[in-house]
Amino acid sequence: MREVQPMIINNVRIFDGKRMLGRGSVEFADGVITRVMADPTPRASASSSASASASASTSTDVIDGAGLTLLPGLIDAHTHVFGVESNLELALAFGVTTELDMFMGPPDATRALCTAAGERADLADLRSAGLLASAPGGHPGVAMPDLPTVAGPEQADAFVAARQAEGAHFIKIMLDDGAHHGMSLPALDRATVTALAEAARRRGLLSVAHVAALWSARLALDSGVDILTHLPLEAVLDDAFVSRTAEEKRVVIPTLVMLEMSTPETSRPAHMGRSLADDPQIVGHLPEHARIAIAEGHEGLCIEQTSPGQHFAHALSSVLSLHRAGVPVLAGTDANYRPDRACPVVHGAGLHAELALLVAAGLTPGEALTAATSAPAAHFGLADRGVIAPGRRADLVLVQGDPTKDIRRTRSIEAIWRGGVRFDREAYGKRATAS
Repeated sequence: MREVQPMIINNVRIFDGKRMLGRGSVEFADGVITRVMADPTPRASASSSASASASASTSTDVIDGAGLTLLPGLIDAHTHVFGVESNLELALAFGVTTELDMFMGPPDATRALCTAAGERADLADLRSAGLLASAPGGHPGVAMPDLPTVAGPEQADAFVAARQAEGAHFIKIMLDDGAHHGMSLPALDRATVTALAEAARRRGLLSVAHVAALWSARLALDSGVDILTHLPLEAVLDDAFVSRTAEEKRVVIPTLVMLEMSTPETSRPAHMGRSLADDPQIVGHLPEHARIAIAEGHEGLCIEQTSPGQHFAHALSSVLSLHRAGVPVLAGTDANYRPDRACPVVHGAGLHAELALLVAAGLTPGEALTAATSAPAAHFGLADRGVIAPGRRADLVLVQGDPTKDIRRTRSIEAIWRGGVRFDREAYGKRATAS
């Protein structure tokens, strides 16, 4: 990544990934934050800003952050990039500086894209599970005959070892019997899932389980999986499940925006996902095919909209119960859009709907921001990002107003830096909307 001249952002509200520090200044150089000076009192923050300006050399760029808030770069904890480089550029255009991909192949292409994303400042950085674990003849392997599967616990160790050798950053486990897709398919059993989770743990890898029904959520918990992604829609998680999830220090990525899109309109108390297509702060940086996908697309949804008894309100209630019990809730969208696939959950833009839905579930705006910054960084072992502090990567998003009071302010993006390099969002918007 190329070197750029030092930067100072003065007189700006600083949300450091965990809390609002108040007004102050942030300096960064060569892709790393070098100094953070903040004080919650206006008089002290003005002094800090003056000190920062005085220390700046003539070669340092200085931005006046009056009326703005500086955030750590956003992290989407559940996406599917499909090897499509443009998805990572689209993500970055909306302040998502890191994506955690939950299933992608073939392995060589996945590794190459992860490497490119690590080196280029015009793409969101990328971590991937690579190929996921599923049952023979199950979902999604029934439609992908070349996908490696796990027939029993005796194959778990070799499966995990192969994924690690291919460069997987964590292990994704599919717990799905096809019911939500109108099929009846074999699924991994408890012994096999337990063996997969234990094999991952031995190799220092996290295990992440796809759970979209009560039975699969319970199976994941019983099997010792580290992270559960999605939530059941047929009922609210009961108190015993929530308490156990908290006591055993599990983590949940609810993917609310995907779940909202996947349920019939009559069962949704909100329509935040589709409304992105009408938000001028969003559409001004969306390719037209992406806008149409948000407004009209139905591909890639995790649950058939005709599936009976699915209510989005159940997921919202479960999120609040988990959060109140102290279970870490991470912001992830399950974005699986690509230009030739009209999935309505689009990279980058979708995370802003996810943040709004987390607030609708009962998190404060500040807690929702933590779910998209320091929390995923901490739980996925990304120690170099997610927090505005000296020594951390200069992955930063500058927005208008105060998103800790109004979460929709995350959409009012003034500037984005990835590794200290400013992303030319205006140029991207012109290219995107012309396509």
